[in-house]
Amino acid sequence: MMTEQSGQEQPIRHIIVAKVENKFGVLARVTGLFSGRGYNIDSLAVGETEDPTISKMCIVVSGNEMIIEQIIKQLNKLIDTIEVHDLTDERHVERGLALIRQTTTKTFSQICHFVDIFKAEIVDVGHEEVIISIQGSEQKIDDFIDLLRPHGLLEVMRSGTLAMKRSIKAAEKPHDLV
Repeated sequence: MMTEQSGQEQPIRHIIVAKVENKFGVLARVTGLFSGRGYNIDSLAVGETEDPTISKMCIVVSGNEMIIEQIIKQLNKLIDTIEVHDLTDERHVERGLALIRQTTTKTFSQICHFVDIFKAEIVDVGHEEVIISIQGSEQKIDDFIDLLRPHGLLEVMRSGTLAMKRSIKAAEKPHDLV
């Protein structure tokens, strides 16, 4: 996307999934690739797959088409990389997780109402605060945090985005599968 004033492409959020060998030092090499070229990682989630010798990395990064192409080429050059995909323009499912510490003085019933609306969960209750767990899209989590902020938001911890390419004949909604 070009801006009218600068004629420059606007950075676009991309979700890059890399399948890599599950070995010591692979994560350091991947993050070093980004930092060495001055690219910021917006979000990173890494975990073992169904095969314990392989890990998948879900990397969220913003950049124009040229930068993203360069990142993918560089990731593919790393010796422990098996495959790399940019899921941005493909049908995919993505989710994140957030744990939120929220004060409850004066607003507990309101907080419970927000939790219900967003299908979140209170996972710990203290004398004057709760810890809430919420999962969903980045936008859903952002909206929930924005809603809580004026009511005494104390702390937020977020996971990286997880994403998976959808099946070719994916149902529009999970209940379509039944």
